[in-house]
Amino acid sequence: MRRALVVLAALLVLVLGYATADVYDLVPGILTRAPAPTPTAASSASGTASTGSTPTPTPSADAPLAALDADAPEPTTAGLTAALAPLVSAPALGPSVGVVVRDGLTGRLLYSRSATTPRTPASTVKLLSAAAVWTRLSPTATMATRVVQGTSPTSIVLVAGGDTLLARGTGSPDAVAGRAGLGDLASQVAGRLRAAGTTSVSLSLDLGYAPGPRYPPSWRASDVTAGYTQGVSMIGLAEDRPEPGKPSPRRPEVEVATAFLADLAAQGVTARLATTSPYAAHAGVGAMELGSVSSAPYADVLALTLATSDNALMENLARQAAAAAGRPATEAGVTAFVRAALTGLGVDLRGVVLADACGLGVGTTVTAAALGQVLALGASGTDPALRGTLAALPVAGLSGTLEDRFEGTRTRAVAGIPRAKTGTLTGTSSLAGTTVDADGRLLLFVVLADRVPASGTDAARDALDRLVAGLTGCGCR
Repeated sequence: MRRALVVLAALLVLVLGYATADVYDLVPGILTRAPAPTPTAASSASGTASTGSTPTPTPSADAPLAALDADAPEPTTAGLTAALAPLVSAPALGPSVGVVVRDGLTGRLLYSRSATTPRTPASTVKLLSAAAVWTRLSPTATMATRVVQGTSPTSIVLVAGGDTLLARGTGSPDAVAGRAGLGDLASQVAGRLRAAGTTSVSLSLDLGYAPGPRYPPSWRASDVTAGYTQGVSMIGLAEDRPEPGKPSPRRPEVEVATAFLADLAAQGVTARLATTSPYAAHAGVGAMELGSVSSAPYADVLALTLATSDNALMENLARQAAAAAGRPATEAGVTAFVRAALTGLGVDLRGVVLADACGLGVGTTVTAAALGQVLALGASGTDPALRGTLAALPVAGLSGTLEDRFEGTRTRAVAGIPRAKTGTLTGTSSLAGTTVDADGRLLLFVVLADRVPASGTDAARDALDRLVAGLTGCGCR
């Protein structure tokens, strides 16, 4: 009942907030500041676009959403200072707080407090890694998990392609976790084998794609055993993703091999694991493909990564991007890639030290200024993939790691408007994302607090929520 009340209370502000973000082209929708496109010859002749894209609903007189004022006034620095100063100074945030507020339309810096001081960011650093990933991976591309013919007619090789969200049995075409099914792959392979007169095979796995350490050296072993993350790999089952108190299997490739052997058996093919180095195979160049299944697009996988703050998935994607850039998929190689990519995007990395790509490792420091620059890059629209990433961030009080936030009496009124990446470690609480203020202006915000006092994480989160609620509810002029 409590959840239902929060959702109902948030509907109106969600509609208004989304509409404004839509106007600024930060989220999908029919509203925009951009001029109407001139029809091409193909579209003029038929009355429809020739690209086969999903149709956009046509506004009508009784449409539920109306465009908000795209020229809403920009808050002033003085107004923001007056409104935010007491909220930034909340005792629950501690003495080390960095804040940035930028205009979502122009990217202009509106408010800054201790923004260039390096601080532990926790998982908000994933926004930096996401920006780097899109310099090498296409958001519409997918990860293929393949089976090819081995060195003999009775041997087959399962080739890892980066997808750690595989499903047992049949995949779900509308899912992100579980889009590609091992049963579907087994069906293809069994059909090809039976056609060749083969009904008994041995299975090996090729794990040579973007290889790297199972556990980055900067990670604490206790975080793995507690279920806060899992080993980084290039193949795995969606059902084996970790949960607090429920750690993942140590060798996800073994779980995949076992499941695939069972799915082959269900298709009438007797299969066993190869007796010699079953997890060290190399698919031959030009080997005949017997089957292939594809993951959800990278954009959807990264959205899931950020929504659930999945550390291993972030490392997986960063490794793939680093490998595509010709870097080694070691921790040093991945962090060097992220830094190089961000430098190429013009992000000021003074004070930024990356121990890993996800923010879990010991030793990472980031500035609120750097995170604010990345948010501005995404909101500018110059990088559609990064803009889509911001639009898919968790929504206050409704989704992802913000689902159970913004429920207090001083914050629930803005539920549904802010969307942000959370960050939490012992002694650190952070938020970075977008919101829409009382005047309808799209704003970008970063708050890093890395000396949270003994009052603890819950109190710090409440203080962060109140700060963002204050920004959202203030015209601040």
